[in-house]
Amino acid sequence: MIPPFRPSLGAAEWRALLGRQTGAVERFERAFAARFGATEGVAFGYGRSALSGFLQAVGVEEAEVVMPAYTCSVVAHAIVHSGNRPVFVDLCGADFNMDLERLPQAIGPKTRAVVATHLFGYPLDLERLELIVSEAQARFGHRIWLIQDCAHAFGARWKGRLVGTCGDVALYGLNISKTMTSIFGGMLTFHDARLAAQVRSWRDAHLRAAGWVKSLSRRAYLAAAGVAFTGPVYGLTRWLQDETPLLDRLTRSYHLDDDVALPPDAFDRMVDVEGAVGLAQLERYPEIVERRRAHAAFYARVLSSTPKRVLPPIVDGATYSHYVVRVADRRACIQRLAREGIQLGELIQYCVADLPAYRGGAPTPEASVAATCTVNLPVQPHLSPAQLERIAERFAAATA
Repeated sequence: MIPPFRPSLGAAEWRALLGRQTGAVERFERAFAARFGATEGVAFGYGRSALSGFLQAVGVEEAEVVMPAYTCSVVAHAIVHSGNRPVFVDLCGADFNMDLERLPQAIGPKTRAVVATHLFGYPLDLERLELIVSEAQARFGHRIWLIQDCAHAFGARWKGRLVGTCGDVALYGLNISKTMTSIFGGMLTFHDARLAAQVRSWRDAHLRAAGWVKSLSRRAYLAAAGVAFTGPVYGLTRWLQDETPLLDRLTRSYHLDDDVALPPDAFDRMVDVEGAVGLAQLERYPEIVERRRAHAAFYARVLSSTPKRVLPPIVDGATYSHYVVRVADRRACIQRLAREGIQLGELIQYCVADLPAYRGGAPTPEASVAATCTVNLPVQPHLSPAQLERIAERFAAATA
């Protein structure tokens, strides 16, 4: 069975699981920053921990933080965990990003930060974004931190400019479903070395150093994931996920969409084995992204938009963490392709502003609609030309 995603692992990643890898986190921080055009990198146990930690480190509290309504719920959870309140902006256009036309109205006198997510690898207009935040700072007379959420957009560019080079800090998530991985983990990158030192100091004072048990469990997790997402085994993985409580319980402990909470180990530090795997992934990153781009271009070339499916755009500088299509009947489409050995993804099945914990703000109708009708086609680098053709053919038939 073809899974909706699969971590791109090679010999270097498997070698990274062996030995102690002392100092790998610090090396990973430096290499990651250099790869993505930054001066400093500060690693955390999770991306959501990094976001909460940044807001606390710079003293943002009891304030409003503006973010997209259509994104992963853990962004909002991290904002709440930091002692702040998320304010949601609806999406605009086929690329699913936050509507920059509506952003100025969402920024108010209590706003102290804006989280700008480059969803599914599509870059936001960086110049316009910076101008909106700069004008809001002048209007309200206080600092508004601009946080680039690059969890889906490693290396994405807007008119040749890396998305992570905009604003005050860039945020990356590094779990196995991301474009590149450090098993779990998150990273903040900075151009201001003093700001990076401030956040690192906060991290070192507030996060726990994890021991050998955590390192062992991370090794076991990656080894299991490397096997579980291969074609011959993935059918069993899906059965365990859907029909037994075993994997479902594990998934829910990390994907707490309806509960405003972070995982139990959210404030453990990244362990060295994660840093070592991340270093190996950095070496392969250019190949990973180019293959994703090629696979997205293939789908765009052989498929077409119809009343029952609307394809996403092909955008210069996008990295296609996901190739997301709007369909008329998501459940029927997913079930039909599953019977034919292809598992489509449905990454964001909700509008964050519609979740019970966050209702009551301004309506976000476009995000609410997108949450009901999107599927993502596999774009992982391992896919062969024959698999791509099969996916496109079966998907076209299911959405004809």
